[in-house]
Amino acid sequence: MTSAAVDRRVRRWAEQRAAIDAEVRDEGVELAPKAAAGGLEAMAEFRLAARRMRGFDDIHREFAAQAERRAARAEACESAGRMESARESHFIAALLWSAAIWPLFEVNETAAAYERRMTHAYGRFAALMDRPIERVEIPFGEKFLPAYLHLPHRPAPGERFAAILVIGGLDTNKEAQIALHGDRLLTRGLAALAIDGPGQGEALGRGIVMTESNHGDAALAAVAFLARHPAIDATRIAIRGNSFGSYFGTVAAARLGDRIAGFAASGICQEPGLATLRDTAPPTYKQRMMLMSGYEEEAEFDRFAQRFDLRPLAGSIRAPYMILAGAEDRLSPVAATYDLFERIAAPKRLLVYEGAGHGIRDGAAAEHGEEKGVVIADWLKARLAGEPFRSEKVWIDATGAARAEPYRQARLSA
Repeated sequence: MTSAAVDRRVRRWAEQRAAIDAEVRDEGVELAPKAAAGGLEAMAEFRLAARRMRGFDDIHREFAAQAERRAARAEACESAGRMESARESHFIAALLWSAAIWPLFEVNETAAAYERRMTHAYGRFAALMDRPIERVEIPFGEKFLPAYLHLPHRPAPGERFAAILVIGGLDTNKEAQIALHGDRLLTRGLAALAIDGPGQGEALGRGIVMTESNHGDAALAAVAFLARHPAIDATRIAIRGNSFGSYFGTVAAARLGDRIAGFAASGICQEPGLATLRDTAPPTYKQRMMLMSGYEEEAEFDRFAQRFDLRPLAGSIRAPYMILAGAEDRLSPVAATYDLFERIAAPKRLLVYEGAGHGIRDGAAAEHGEEKGVVIADWLKARLAGEPFRSEKVWIDATGAARAEPYRQARLSA
């Protein structure tokens, strides 16, 4: 549970608190994004926890209780020598601890305790996994950004992998970015560096808050780390973003220029000033953004949020650029992304799914069209291989059919 001061921090949160509790009781909580990396077994665990929730304050307690049970199972499997089962349970426990942190909109001892348990569980998973997972600390000013470098397999002598820097959204962390089984980047032979950037995951607890631009600094540091790593091909690095990572990753792409082979993201948070995300979306988003950026006063945060504007950066993007968006995204109007694309002169591809929302999971176009993760993984692999492509905007209709038209000359005015 967060403090009374935090509960009063966002006006709409305080006004809608009773309705939020009722929604948790009657409709449950959105599980798919938080459980997806663990597959069907993780989703079942999340559902078990959700059944016991009767209000918002129950969310962290019930996810933590479920995490305790799964962690105990992991330890029992490990003691019995069942290492495959142990690592799977450690991974799912880490996801549950991560979900327990999400509703705590302040850095307090409860959140810190959950984070320690999450880090321990993921560390045990990494130690037992049948492919290399390296815990790394990336220099960032006088502090360090925590990350995990995943390799698709143990490298042969002299083997070097193309790599993807993976940037998550507002309410996620590095532990949830790479799937337990069948990850689409790793199965294509790509390494993946999943990072907690400013304001995210462990970085927040270290006092590293987000600004409108410092995810670009984080990306520079992460790419420099990858370029020095003996298992990584420094000439073949790209970036994948998700949700608010469509903003963070665009800032990164503008800073890195042609040092990356491409950038791709799904789910859009690209509206200048973030008005929809701040004032129309569920107030949990604003609570999370204020925590991530270190603001206590709502009016001050609203002034700060006006600085989030990708339009001035469009002309600095040099690498191929792709976004997948839902036409009915409720966090960022798709019109803002259309406008951004008109300003980008680099090779570019915009796919819009008819009727789909932010996660591109709902609606007929998302159900019948090609799955977003597959589209992104294949596109990034092709860019890392240097394959050509044409700039185009693609409309995916309710039948799943894709209709493409080429982009014309970019509009470069601010």
